[in-house]
Amino acid sequence: MKLTPERIDDISPERKKAVMERSMEDISSILEDVRGIVMDVKQRGDAVALTHYRKHKADITADDLVVSEAEIREAYEKVDPNVVKCLKVAARNISRFHTAQLEREMWFVEVSKGILAGRVRRSMDIVGCYIPGGTAAYPSSILMTVLPAKVAGVGRIVAATPPGKGMVINPATLVAADIAGCDRIFKVGGPWGVAGLAFGTEIMPRVDKIVGPGNKYVTAAKMLVYGQVDIDSPAGPSEVLILADETGNAQWIAIDFLSQVEHDPDSAAVLVTPSQELAEAVCAIIEQEYDALPRKEIFESSLSRHSYVLIARDMEQAIDFTNEYAAEHLQILTKDPFITLNRIRHAGSIFLGPYAPVPVGDYASGTNHVLPTGQCARMFSGLSVDDFIKKPTFQYLSREGLASLKDTVTTLAETEGLPIHARAVRVRFQ
Repeated sequence: MKLTPERIDDISPERKKAVMERSMEDISSILEDVRGIVMDVKQRGDAVALTHYRKHKADITADDLVVSEAEIREAYEKVDPNVVKCLKVAARNISRFHTAQLEREMWFVEVSKGILAGRVRRSMDIVGCYIPGGTAAYPSSILMTVLPAKVAGVGRIVAATPPGKGMVINPATLVAADIAGCDRIFKVGGPWGVAGLAFGTEIMPRVDKIVGPGNKYVTAAKMLVYGQVDIDSPAGPSEVLILADETGNAQWIAIDFLSQVEHDPDSAAVLVTPSQELAEAVCAIIEQEYDALPRKEIFESSLSRHSYVLIARDMEQAIDFTNEYAAEHLQILTKDPFITLNRIRHAGSIFLGPYAPVPVGDYASGTNHVLPTGQCARMFSGLSVDDFIKKPTFQYLSREGLASLKDTVTTLAETEGLPIHARAVRVRFQ
């Protein structure tokens, strides 16, 4: 597999559009099919999931859709103690980082004499965390979704994840859920799990918000139930942009590049640098490494369709391109990464310096790995405690304070054709 460096100035508008769009997921082709599943779950509840999961267990019952305490105990016996230890280390760091995000519980300001206005912090009552599963296991996603909700003070946290053969959940996922403090786990994935959490079924509670990554069917279902519940940002295939100057280590950058495209065939990796020498060296190392890579079909698809090595005129152009790309993961490998950071406006999670590869954020440094993709970092942030907190405002006015606003409020109310609004103020002075 050969990657060839390209100059940003030489890229056609059509090619640049392809770079920017990478593998943004188009859910339009599956939307109606998913809508049918979602509405079926709304009307018939657990019966829909039971029918779907007969492929895993012919005599399935509603009890099979819920993880039992015995299954969690058995999971600890199956998981390597060192994995359990590492999950606890990651959980501690994630909790500590997200605890630092909590704002004060209440604040207020005297906007003028006799008028107090402020805001209070209130956590959600119940949230649902979607965890990818089935043939793969993502215990880290349990930690990343459940722990911020826990730190935020959410009253009840449940999870939904697709089961494997025999209605079995990967034991590492169950252990991570227990460590994180998840209250209940449902063996229901895809649109069935999302719809069950959104509308509630006989066994699944209706939640206030659904968070967590998933495939395009999960994304489509989340988009369809938005409004019934809140959701986090739409998620697509994973992506990284590496912004480097001549000080970058070509070997490390090449491995970082490949580690990103390891995710799936639609992952994207981009290196942007003003150094032609670095760009060529990274391409040469990727070519050398390629023959020894496992799962070549994944790497070949991602490298050929969504990955680029780009040479900028200077760092100014490289940073402009970086902000336009608005990557899910951004690595800054420059002489002074903190100076460069000051000029970054759009990114999901930012990794500074040569010793902060993306996988540390994926697992254990404390920051969240549930992040906006496909240029959505222009308007969305990664998952945080803020996703599980509401911030209602309040005001208290004395008679003097209301008097100072009487003419302003009544005038504006009458201008908008709402005379009773104006009367609600005037009546207090009659």
